[in-house]
Amino acid sequence: MNGESIRVLLVDDDDLMRAGLRAILSSDDCIEVVGEAEDGRTAVSRTRELRPDIVLMDVRMPHLDGISATRELLTASPEVKVVMLTTFEQDDYIFGALQAGASGFLLKRTRPEELIAGIHSISTGDSLLSPSVTRRVIDRMARQVLPDSSIGGRLAELTPREREVLELIARGLSNGEIAAAFVIEESTVKSHVKRILMKLQLRDRVQAVIFAYESGLTRPG
Repeated sequence: MNGESIRVLLVDDDDLMRAGLRAILSSDDCIEVVGEAEDGRTAVSRTRELRPDIVLMDVRMPHLDGISATRELLTASPEVKVVMLTTFEQDDYIFGALQAGASGFLLKRTRPEELIAGIHSISTGDSLLSPSVTRRVIDRMARQVLPDSSIGGRLAELTPREREVLELIARGLSNGEIAAAFVIEESTVKSHVKRILMKLQLRDRVQAVIFAYESGLTRPG
């Protein structure tokens, strides 16, 4: 990430929505809106041209929808983080976006201060899901993902405490809740999470949840 500011590209086919998002994000001195795109196809080319840190991506757009655009731009620019911003909560959008590699999923009714905080969270490597979405993600992962023995061996790279932290991440606990469970500082949990992602070569907490279920570390129930 850029050490000076968080560079954001806004992608939405609604001119008024883009203007509103620009106004909200520009109120934070640490966030720089570097450009806009009105459809998914333009978003891919603008990402390549502008090299933003974060792309705030609408789902329903002409020419190329947000999920397809996310998949395409992350293939070309894997270091970019994508946050889906939509009015819809349908499972197909949620899981389509996460499977495409999105690091977050926020609803358009999210409060301005939560949107700004979310951009900061994504910039530090966290994933971001609206509270109304988080539990559904975990529940669906638990129902649908089958353990894959071919990746289970990678768990050996983690310390016992890191495995415990990963299991609680997969059950939807926040850093604060994990800290309370282990009676440790939240900063210590953040360090554990950072090492887990680094050792397992995962993008963010969303990928960590998926890995925990696919490896068999965490099971339904």
